[in-house]
Amino acid sequence: MKIIVTGSLGNISKPLAINLINAGHYVTIISSSADKAAEIEALGGTPAIGSVSDVDFLTKTFTGADALYAMIPNDLSSDNFRKHIGGVGLKYAEAIKASGIKKVVLLSSLGAHIDGGTGPISGVYDVEQAFNQLDGVDIRILRPAFFYYNFFHNIELIKHAGIIGANYPGNKPHVMVHPNDIAEVAAYELQQSFTGTTVRYIASDERTLDEVASVLGKAIGKPDLKWVEFTDEQSLQGMLQAGLPQEFSRS
Repeated sequence: MKIIVTGSLGNISKPLAINLINAGHYVTIISSSADKAAEIEALGGTPAIGSVSDVDFLTKTFTGADALYAMIPNDLSSDNFRKHIGGVGLKYAEAIKASGIKKVVLLSSLGAHIDGGTGPISGVYDVEQAFNQLDGVDIRILRPAFFYYNFFHNIELIKHAGIIGANYPGNKPHVMVHPNDIAEVAAYELQQSFTGTTVRYIASDERTLDEVASVLGKAIGKPDLKWVEFTDEQSLQGMLQAGLPQEFSRS
C-alpha cells in the first residue's frame, strides 16, 4: 500500500512510519522542515516537504495514495488554537476530497465529541465535523487519552517545590496513553478494511494521580513525592510562569 503519514517525525508519526515501512508499505512522510528529509529517507520513507495549510501541496501529495494518517501539528504561537486546529482540518478535508483518497485514519482526542469548553480539543471537534462531511471516504477516528509525556511539564515543579500537581484531584482515576501505543493502533487500522466513519478510543493505563506521583517519585529517587491539587488560578499562573501561551493556559 501507498500510505501518507502527516506529523513529520513526531512522537507518534515516527514509530508509525517505521512500523508501516517494516511491514513493506510505501510511506510518504509530510514535514514542514527540509532538515527532516535525510532522516525520513534513512528510515526508508519518502519525504514530502511543505505546509499542511497548503491545499495544493496536500492534494498533490495525497493523490494516488491508498490511505492517509492525518494529525494536526501543534502551533503554540497561535493566538486562537481552536481556529488554527479547525482550519488545518478543513484544509485536510479539502485535499482529501480533491485527491480522491478513500481511507483515512484521523488522530483526534478524548473529549472531541464536545463542542466548546475543552480548550484546544474544541478545535479537534471541528476537524471531526469537517471530516464527517466527506462523502465516499472511510474514516477511523482515534481518540487517545492523556499523554504520559505531559507529565514532563512538572519537572521544574518537582525540582524546585518537591511536589507534582495540577488543578484536578489526586484520588480520581486518570486514563493515560503512550505515543507508541497510539502508533501501533494507527498502523493496525491503516492496514485494515473498514467502512463508514467509526471511533476508537486508545488507553495504555488507568491510575489515580496519587499513584502516578508515587510511581514517578520512586523512579527518580523521591519516594515521598505527592500529588497536590491546585486551584484553577494557581494552575494558570504556573503554566504562564513556565512560558506557555496565555490562550493555551487559560483553556
